[in-house]
Amino acid sequence: MKINYFKVLLKKRFPLKISRGVKGDSYNIFVSVEKDGIVGWGEAAPGKNENADSPEKVVDELKRLVASGIDDLSIYEIEARARALKIAPCAYAGLDIALWDWTAKKAKLPLYQLLGFPLPLQPTSMTIGINPPEVVKERIPLLLDGSRFKSLKIKLGSPEGIEADKAMFEQVVESSRNYDVKIRVDANGGWDLNAAIHMSKWLADRGVTYIEQPLKEGDESNLPALYKQSVLPIYVDESCRFAHQIPNWANAVHGVNFKLMKCGGITEGLRIISTAKSFGLKTMIGCMSESSIAIAAGAALSGVLDHIDLDSHYNLKPDPSSGAPLVEGVTQPTENYGHGAALNKETNVTEIR
Repeated sequence: MKINYFKVLLKKRFPLKISRGVKGDSYNIFVSVEKDGIVGWGEAAPGKNENADSPEKVVDELKRLVASGIDDLSIYEIEARARALKIAPCAYAGLDIALWDWTAKKAKLPLYQLLGFPLPLQPTSMTIGINPPEVVKERIPLLLDGSRFKSLKIKLGSPEGIEADKAMFEQVVESSRNYDVKIRVDANGGWDLNAAIHMSKWLADRGVTYIEQPLKEGDESNLPALYKQSVLPIYVDESCRFAHQIPNWANAVHGVNFKLMKCGGITEGLRIISTAKSFGLKTMIGCMSESSIAIAAGAALSGVLDHIDLDSHYNLKPDPSSGAPLVEGVTQPTENYGHGAALNKETNVTEIR
């Protein structure tokens, strides 16, 4: 098995501001796995909270795993080895995605079919970061004019407080009035308990369908109190990165959002889906700063999920890869073998050895 690593710059149309900071242009690592004349592709988005905050650190983590000897191991055995070695989840996700892509190509099946999942029907949300009302007024037509997006995810939790959140949100409602879109909210842990309770009612009165990660990671002890008083369904994200954490909060949330970069890829994503459903929880998939390759991997899982946030590749100029198109508001996997995505031939890549 031959494994190669390529660094690629992802340039964004709009920087994304959330409660914890601003994310602009960034480098991702693309991983190729070659065996028996078949090449599988994966993608890793570096993340500080995921313990690999640079492309170089991602590659170092993967090289450490490969050096342990994985050629004769199954996908599940390699993932277990990665856990034992404490490989950064965002780094391992790149290899895991490539291995699943290779496996589906070897089987001559689209990945979603190999996994036994249907095509997704739920529309993806288009994300709008924290911005003052005047920016929101300009931004929404740029995002929605001529597009087929059917839902917006609004980032709240402004460091300036809930009055700033309200002002931004009211502008979102006004500016999207002529578009047929549903509105969701992600606070990225930007509220305390009292603010979260207050905002749940305020947002419910304005047609919001759910709140994601209202309380900061580390403040989970307040989830039961919020669960009892929140008017809106609560989804956790940063508070529940892995399947084994789900039982801790299963009675205090309505659903879980997972990201391949945070959990370590498709293998753990499958566990999260199974575990969440066994506890009767709703499920959602999100994304980090990812191109169509990682998004296509997520799309292969999304046919059994309740909410979809696979939109980061729509904010790239250009997307260095292709294979996760928007079809009637839904981010769809293709019918190509594997996850169906690949780096574009014209993409400028730097191989890291």
